[in-house]
Amino acid sequence: MKGRVQFLIAPLGLLILAAFPWLGAPIYFTSLIYSVFLYVTLASSWNIIGGFCGYLSFGHVAFFGLGAYTTAMLANAFSLGAAGTLLSSIPAGLAAGLIALVVGYPSLRLRGPYFAVITLCFAFVVELAVKNLDFLGGADGLWLKEMPLPIGAARAVLYEAMLLLALMVIGLAAYIQSSRFGAGLRAIKADEEVAQSVGINAPDLKIKAFVLSAVFQGMAGGLNAYYLSYIHTDIVFEVNVSILMVLMALFGGGSRWLGPVLGAVILSLVNEALSTFLAAELARIIYGLLFIGVILYLPDGLLAWWEERRWAREAAGPDGG
Repeated sequence: MKGRVQFLIAPLGLLILAAFPWLGAPIYFTSLIYSVFLYVTLASSWNIIGGFCGYLSFGHVAFFGLGAYTTAMLANAFSLGAAGTLLSSIPAGLAAGLIALVVGYPSLRLRGPYFAVITLCFAFVVELAVKNLDFLGGADGLWLKEMPLPIGAARAVLYEAMLLLALMVIGLAAYIQSSRFGAGLRAIKADEEVAQSVGINAPDLKIKAFVLSAVFQGMAGGLNAYYLSYIHTDIVFEVNVSILMVLMALFGGGSRWLGPVLGAVILSLVNEALSTFLAAELARIIYGLLFIGVILYLPDGLLAWWEERRWAREAAGPDGG
């Protein structure tokens, strides 16, 4: 009976989430849940390269922003219609993946803090370049053509699209975790030299993981651009987004597909509370302290910590001895 209940909980929960925007709920709560789906997508896709492979990228917001601008350019150049609006996230993801392919080959030769720094610099360079290109809106940003639907229906459709994208990324991450590809990434994370010595093609696996990660970042950026209706470099290239997706993945546990999902759900709600009740500068300080706390006290994430406690209780036995 317990197994049957657990088997039914996930589909029922997904059904409730999918129906939520059509139930007349206040727009604030719809937007809040949408932001949870967005961060689940970002954290889970980042985890393909950062969690499974151990290459901590702090510049993934560049792919998110490039996806947003790609979609904005397509939307303003063509009359896409409602279906075309959603499908425009696909070329946005492909554009981000192509840039990741170009950037990944030289940058993935670096490791540790060097890789983290070069990816962060890459994000700053992309933001600066976009801000100084007039056909991309420059410092004024870009407005997107609205979907040919009432605003409530348009937001509900984009909510469903982001939910679908989040499920796709989660499914991909779960598959990677149990596949030979995922085993190769974990071997690289453990010791890249040893992995190559036993025949694992580390450069090939790393670039595949990096590109896959970027594709879903770009798709999320494309959908989010339509949801916002207006994009600006200060919004879609905000370094705080990069920090949050890294923190979420590490907080939940980057070695498993479920970790980033758990971290994204918890910390996106915390982020909303901090942004609502505290000044932005104070919220950033708290993010920084939380990041340090995760590195020091939860190096393997919340899931690993919970399992260690459970094993300790089981080892102690019912009498605690």
